[in-house]
Amino acid sequence: MALRLALSSASSVRSQPVASYPSVAAPSSWTGCSSPKNSVSAGLTVTSGSTRMSSTAARCSVDMAVVTVGQVTEVDKDSFWPIVEAAGEKAVVLDMYTQWCGPCKIMAPKFQKLSETYLDVVFLKLDCNQDNKPLAKELGIRVVPTFKILKEGKIVKEVRGAKFDELVAAIETVRSA
Repeated sequence: MALRLALSSASSVRSQPVASYPSVAAPSSWTGCSSPKNSVSAGLTVTSGSTRMSSTAARCSVDMAVVTVGQVTEVDKDSFWPIVEAAGEKAVVLDMYTQWCGPCKIMAPKFQKLSETYLDVVFLKLDCNQDNKPLAKELGIRVVPTFKILKEGKIVKEVRGAKFDELVAAIETVRSA
């Protein structure tokens, strides 16, 4: 059984059964979060058979980005950092790509498979287009694809290029740390 958290206000959190993996909800921007009363967070641990999954939910404003365990979530310059913060102690793997990049297109289905394999890791992707240029610059991207692995809001590993085996090794290292 899986649960999805739905956040209705700053003072109440409810849960409801759904037929999918648990979700991590995060605000799409910090602009409405200037005071603590505008934000909510909650934790969730689901045990299904021998698998134990945890998720976090955070709300900052009416706009929310939902991250589903077992899937890759598209982020932008406004939703990236709030989702990373909502992930808490979970590892976050970010695929930084462009629409025109051949190696990025080859890595995309492999990255999706990783998200289905590592259910304790949050998988995000960022199109390094003109709109997201400030975030790409902040994260120090030089080539695509680039994979950044974050833990507790800090970049702890980086893999540049379409190096699948190196990416898997980096994820394993961060998960075991």
